[in-house]
Amino acid sequence: MNMATITPTLPLVDPDGTSNAIDFARASIARSLIADRRTAGLSQQQLPKLAHVRQETISRIESGKHTATVRVIDKLDKAIRRASGQAKRRKAS
Repeated sequence: MNMATITPTLPLVDPDGTSNAIDFARASIARSLIADRRTAGLSQQQLPKLAHVRQETISRIESGKHTATVRVIDKLDKAIRRASGQAKRRKAS
């Protein structure tokens, strides 16, 4: 199995239709980060350099086992948006 394609699974839903909110949020954020990072054409090694965070932080968030702070999510979001904008400009030229 290719490790690059593995994304965190969402938590199981209880018979009453609920699931652990923290586990759900972690998995959801991880899945979004992985998808956005890949769409921007960034690796797990490139993104932390652009966002000024440690590579281990990216790895932990993407594993779904770490809760990211708003500050870190904001840094990652801004870096991905910058990279996406640069990729679009390169394609247009």
